[in-house]
Order: sequence, then structure tokens, then C-alpha cells
Amino acid sequence: MSKYFKPSLLFFFLFLLSLTSFGQVVSPPKWNIQLANPDFKVGGEAEIVLKASIPRNWYIYSNDFDENAGPVLTSLSLEGSKGISATEKLKPINPKKKFDEVWEADITYFSIAGEFRQKITISEPNVEIKGTVEYQMCSDVTGQCILYEEDFTIKATAQGSANLTPTPTESPTDNSNLEKSEPDSSVSATEPVQEKAEVIDGNQERSFVDIEDEGSKGGLLGFMFVAFLAGLAALLTPCVFPMIPMTVTFFTGRSKSRISGIRNAGIYGLSIIAIYTIAGTAVAAVQGPEFANWLSTHWLPNVFFFLIFIFFAFAFLGMFEITLPSSFVNKIDAKADKGGMAGIFFMAFTLVLVSFSCTGPIVGSILIKAAGGDFITPIAGMFAFSLAFAIPFTLFAVFPEWLNSLPKSGGWLNSVKVVLGFLELALAFKFLSVADQVYHWGLLDRDIYIAIWIVIFFLLGLYLLGKIRTKHDSPMDFIGVPRLMLAIATFVFVVYLIPGLWGAPLKALSGYLPPMATHDFNVMESRAGAVTTDNQLGEIPKYADFLHFPHGIQGYFDYKQALAAAQKQGKPLFIDFTGHGCVNCREMEARVWSDPQVLQRLKEDFVMVALYIDERYELPEAEWYVSDYDGKEKKTIGKQNADFQITKFNNNAQPYYVILDHNEELLVKPKAYDTNILNFVSFLEEAKAEFGRR
Repeated sequence: MSKYFKPSLLFFFLFLLSLTSFGQVVSPPKWNIQLANPDFKVGGEAEIVLKASIPRNWYIYSNDFDENAGPVLTSLSLEGSKGISATEKLKPINPKKKFDEVWEADITYFSIAGEFRQKITISEPNVEIKGTVEYQMCSDVTGQCILYEEDFTIKATAQGSANLTPTPTESPTDNSNLEKSEPDSSVSATEPVQEKAEVIDGNQERSFVDIEDEGSKGGLLGFMFVAFLAGLAALLTPCVFPMIPMTVTFFTGRSKSRISGIRNAGIYGLSIIAIYTIAGTAVAAVQGPEFANWLSTHWLPNVFFFLIFIFFAFAFLGMFEITLPSSFVNKIDAKADKGGMAGIFFMAFTLVLVSFSCTGPIVGSILIKAAGGDFITPIAGMFAFSLAFAIPFTLFAVFPEWLNSLPKSGGWLNSVKVVLGFLELALAFKFLSVADQVYHWGLLDRDIYIAIWIVIFFLLGLYLLGKIRTKHDSPMDFIGVPRLMLAIATFVFVVYLIPGLWGAPLKALSGYLPPMATHDFNVMESRAGAVTTDNQLGEIPKYADFLHFPHGIQGYFDYKQALAAAQKQGKPLFIDFTGHGCVNCREMEARVWSDPQVLQRLKEDFVMVALYIDERYELPEAEWYVSDYDGKEKKTIGKQNADFQITKFNNNAQPYYVILDHNEELLVKPKAYDTNILNFVSFLEEAKAEFGRR
């Protein structure tokens, strides 16, 4: 079963990322089309008024600019009408104007609301106006453009009060159920996606919907099911593992009976669900999706977690006992239920905060919906995710009751505590490493980090063999076979770590270790650098003094500079949305990018740019700007890169790989975390082929 369990969870985890990244359902504008003047005569003039209510973060192009600029201009066809003829061109009413850098032309557009007017001449008493409005709706947030047609019919009578009620073949004000999903990835962001549409009633176009669409068909339940599976997958991530020994230790001996133990475990699980569901969506609505990134990358929470783990490690190793003050114990005895629940809730809150480093990509993709004002879907998704996340930890909370009932639990339990102490000590450095990488302190380079782990696990091996003892350990005349096997496994792990001091990739630990670029002496890359001259840059990249690529890849760290280089070299632009504290980014670099067939393509076929979303370097004041997405001023490299990823690609998860052509249009559908090397090679080859076709 274990052979297929982890790959299955990984598949659903990746599916959720794809779903939340590309599954935003967008309704077309709601149109109100009618005649302006109620009284008209045969031979006289009338005016058709077309008003559009445009979805938030979207806009439609007007029709009073150069039709050769690129976008589809709004147009009105009156074919099939009876008793009328158009006298002038369709006229936009007060559209907005701007210079569009993508099209390199002045364009006009409408956002939120738009209005057009069409003058007509009446030639018969009984008028039947059949019209089709063709227009293009685009978004700078998603990078998508959709081609729509709006059909309408108006019947009226000249020489008196006209019947001005529109009777469109598909009601122009009843389009809320006509939804748009992800366009085909091979279509550029500015091209119509007609090939993905199906015709309804012979007139109105409707694009295929995704799993979130149409709650009546189980879309919301399907989304919750995938979120539940993603919660199970999140348990396999490195940041969650340290919380398992903390949970076991916290609940060991805490309950006086099995019933109270189950009750405490239930409170623990419900607390996890409540924190994720309520606090997560509330924070997203107030702070936006950047808050999750702050929590997992800012030095303050990471140093705090480092100190907490060191504190637990010293306690497990026997330096001191974690006891409550006697006065507090007396209050606990008087109000046992209240005090116990508070402590359990705090433990659950710690689990949620610590796990954000690895669960952030999933949670962030869900919370971005809450920040945009859609609360039902993210709340349901967060509940399902946290439910799957809480179930195993609830079982861990119940398990200590069984642990205390085992024979000879005293000496055995102390040995377990010491082993957990070594593990807590090793894992504590993960959090310090995140802060060190984000703020460039230079304290924990990769080789120093590996050296610390070698020493810790070597001492753990000696402890398992009985060569060293703590003050609470009992003397041992012999060691059992299970303990001996564990000691052997520990020393094997130490031997595995040793080549990492000289640059071995250690792919199994790529999520835990600092990036290869921080390694002071890398024998493997030194040898590779002596024989290759791939991808030599023509200019010095910005920020290259403190930002780096792995595996000798040469590239840029500023989007505009990289785009100019790609245009100059005639290569597609590969964007790596990454982060110093991104566990899965390091794993992708170690497991996938290091593969020769991937590395060669990255070096030779693309211009590379790494956009760190957690980089704290503050830019000159002249480069600051206020985001159109959340209205906040973006001062640092990381905040600007994160804002670019959200507004341009409607995604805030890392790793996230995007390949663009020279017009900044997608060549292929962006790719998220996927350690399958052949899949990544296909991703690169497909983008390269599409670039050649264009």
C-alpha cells in the first residue's frame, strides 16, 4: 500500500495547486441594451444604448483606436434587423485611455462599467432590431483574454410609445451563470479562445467550467475532496515532521483516563481545524495572501520557532524538566478543564504556525480567493484541508495513553525522549536557516548546516549504542536488536551526509538543506565550471552579489533585465518564482534541475530569471509603487516579485515556473512542484517548440 500511497497523495496535491492556480471562474459582463428615446417616427432617428457591467479586475476594449494595434475592438453587427439602418459608427462614451506596453500602442478601454451608443434611422413602422456585440474582455490579474459575443433583439413600433423591453435570444442581463475558466495553455494570453467554447442556444458562448463551477453539480464538494487529499499530502512535507515528537511528548501522561485522553485529543483536532478555517480566511481577508509568506519567511517567527525547538530539545535531553509554577498548578487543579483546553489550543496553534513553511503553497492558493472577496470556497477548502491535517495528529494525541501502559515504560520512555531531543535539535536549524537565507546573515551556509547535522546524528548513534548517557538514563548491560538496527541506520545516515561537505547534492534532503549556492567549496560545480561555458551573460545581473542560481546556471534576478536579454539573445524567458524559505524549491533544484538533460536545457535554451518572493532587500525609493491589487506600497524586491506573480499569473505559490515569449505571452501552461524529471523535460521541450512556431 505504501508503494502507491505517497505518489497518489502527491498527484492530488499537485492537482490542487493547478486547480487553485488556474480555476478562477469569471462571469462575462452583464449587458443592458435598449433604445434611448421612447418616441420616434418613421424617417426619424433613434439611438441604441449598450451598457456593460464588467467583472472586477477585468476590462473590455473600446473601438476608437487603431484596429491594427492588436486587441479585438468592440463592434456591433445589426444584420437581420428590420426597419432600421445604422447611420454612424458605434460610439464609445468616455472610455479610459492608456499606452499599453505589450501592444506598444495607445488603446482605450472600459473597466467596472462601459457604455456604447449606436445611432439608427427608422424606415418602417414595425421595428425589429437584431444585434450582436462582439468584444474582448481581458484581465491583467490572470493574464487571460476572452472573446465574447452578446446577441440581443429589440422590438418597437414607430409613431407612439415603443415597446422598449429587450427580448434577446439569450437575456443580456442574465449571464451570471455563463462562466469562464482556464484557456488552453498553448493559446497566448491575448488571443481569443474560441476553440475552447461551446455554443448555447445557437448564440451565447460559454467556456468549459472546472471543478469549482456549478455547486449544484457537486463542484464545491469536489473541491473540498481534493483539498482533503492535499491536507493528507501536506503531512508528508518536511516542516510537519518536527511536530510529531512534540505532539507525542505533550500528550504523554497528560490525561488521567482514556476518556479524558480522547476528549483532549478531540479538542486538539478541533482546535487545528478552527485555527486554519477561521483565522486563516480572516487573515487573508484583512492582510492578503502575502501574510502567509511573511509568517513562513520573516526572521521573527522563524527565530522564535528555532528557540522553541532548542528549548524542547534541551528539555528532552534532560537539562531541565518542563514544569508549571506551583501556583499555576493549584489553579489548574481547581479549574482543570479550563486550563487543559488552553494548553491544548496553544499546542494546536503552534502546529499551525510551524507547518506554514510547507503548507503555505497550498494554503496560500486557497487564501488568495478569500483576499479577492470569495469566502465560501476558501472556507470550505480550508476546512477540508485542516480536517485531513488534524486527523493524524489527533491520533498521535490519543496514542500516549497506550504508550504509558506499556511494560517498563519508564526507562524506554526516557530513551525515546532523548532520541526526540536529538531530532528536535537537528530540525531547529531548519528555521534558523530560513531566516539566514532571507536576510543574508551568512550564519548557516550549506556546508556548516551539514556539519552540524553530521555531529548531531553521530552523537545520536553513540547514544543508541550506549556509549554516552544522559542523567536520567539507566545503566545498560546490553542493547536490543531494534536499538542496534536504529543505531546502524543513524550511522548510515551520517555516512550519507559526509559527501555533502564537498558538494554532493544529497537529493533526499534537498528540502531541508540551504541552497547549493551557499556552499563555500563545491567540488562538483568547480569541475563542471571548468569544462562548460554555457549561457555566458552579456551583462552583470542586478542583485547577483547576494542572489544566486544553483548548479552553475547563469541568469538574472530582475524581470525587465531578463526580458531584454531574452529578446536580444532570441531565446524564451524562463521565470522561476522561488523563495529563500521555499522547501519545495530546493527539492526541485536538487532532484530535477540537477539532472543532466534538464540542466543542459536550462543553460542553453532559455534565459533564466529567478524572482525571489521573500527577498527583503529594499529598493531605491524611486522604484517603489502602489499595487493595483491590494493598494499597498511595494518597497522590496520580494514584495514586488510577489505582487507581479499574483497580478500577472493569479498565483502566489512557489515553486512556480513560467515560460514566456518576447511579447510576454505564455508559451505553455505554467508548472508547479513536480519531481518527475521526464515531465519537466517535456515542459521545457513543449515551450521551446512553441517558441519556434511563433
